[in-house]
Amino acid sequence: MRTQGSIVRSSLAPGLVRDRFRWLGSLALCVAALLGVSAMAATPAETAAMNAQVRALKRAGDAVVAVNVTATEGATSADSLGQRRSGSGVVIGPDGLILTIGYLLLEAETIEVVTQDDRVLPAREVAYDLATGFGLVRPLVPLRGIEPVPMAGVATLKVGEPLLVATGSSRGTEVGFTRLIATRPFSGYWEYHIESAIFTSPPVANHSGAALFNSRGDLLGIGSLFVLEAAGPERTLPGNMFVPVDLLRPVLAELQANGRTRASIRPWLGVSSSERDGHVEIVRVDRAGPAVEAGLRPGDVVLEIDGIEVTTLEGFYKQLWKRPLAEGDVELTVQQGSEVRKIKVHSIDRMRTLRKPEGI
Repeated sequence: MRTQGSIVRSSLAPGLVRDRFRWLGSLALCVAALLGVSAMAATPAETAAMNAQVRALKRAGDAVVAVNVTATEGATSADSLGQRRSGSGVVIGPDGLILTIGYLLLEAETIEVVTQDDRVLPAREVAYDLATGFGLVRPLVPLRGIEPVPMAGVATLKVGEPLLVATGSSRGTEVGFTRLIATRPFSGYWEYHIESAIFTSPPVANHSGAALFNSRGDLLGIGSLFVLEAAGPERTLPGNMFVPVDLLRPVLAELQANGRTRASIRPWLGVSSSERDGHVEIVRVDRAGPAVEAGLRPGDVVLEIDGIEVTTLEGFYKQLWKRPLAEGDVELTVQQGSEVRKIKVHSIDRMRTLRKPEGI
């Protein structure tokens, strides 16, 4: 695959063609595809519009970096995320502040960012936020020549609108075409819920921290997951879930000042769960969490929290997070096999369980 001008096309979904190429190659063709015009037969007005978008998209692409993380020795998060993690980030601040997905940074020992011109820079964690899922890092040396990207909301986006996904890697920034499928609430198995998430298809494989842009080069969201039901639970459609930057702007100052938001200081049980047949079923118990000490185990079905029935992940989390303090005894009514039991779990602040590098 050539660095300049090479395009690889593969059909990933009916009616959709996904293009992946080096960011510095064929930007004009990329913009022409977004505008629905031929780069060779464009009118002067279309050419001017394409040139403006080429500049905007090049600025966006130049701001995307690779993020490489090594977790601390003995990190419990390595059980699910691995000891070494690679993803992407995007420069959003004039001081080199980089936005990425938070799980990459869990229990990080070392962090490095790799820029478009192959600079490998050590970086430090600025924030990890449970409530939004975002992470912030800042290089320890100045990021010269990189312009921060502007951020845009998703309110004006239309279903089916073409979007761009940019990912950083050792091969440079690559971009994939995708389309907006939906914006809707999302509940994750890892005690996570946001009221609005962005779902796109076809999917990008290297989704962790990937930057989602509109055709003007404005940042819309940060990649979190591969999902099988981008269109909703009633239909199988492979895609990605992105955390919208709409969630970042109101809390950015708080994240930089405190390392997380107040909303992240909430009860944590240490369970991974799924919805099944109108019930919440525990599928995994964190070895460092309070649930394992209380005797919860995979296969248990959660029926109630503090006497209140729960039937969905969203309901489960919201009932748990109603408590004013992170720490306290939570009474769960669970079905273990044929037996229904009431089990008290002493919830804690999740951040207390995370290992930190030596000296911190």
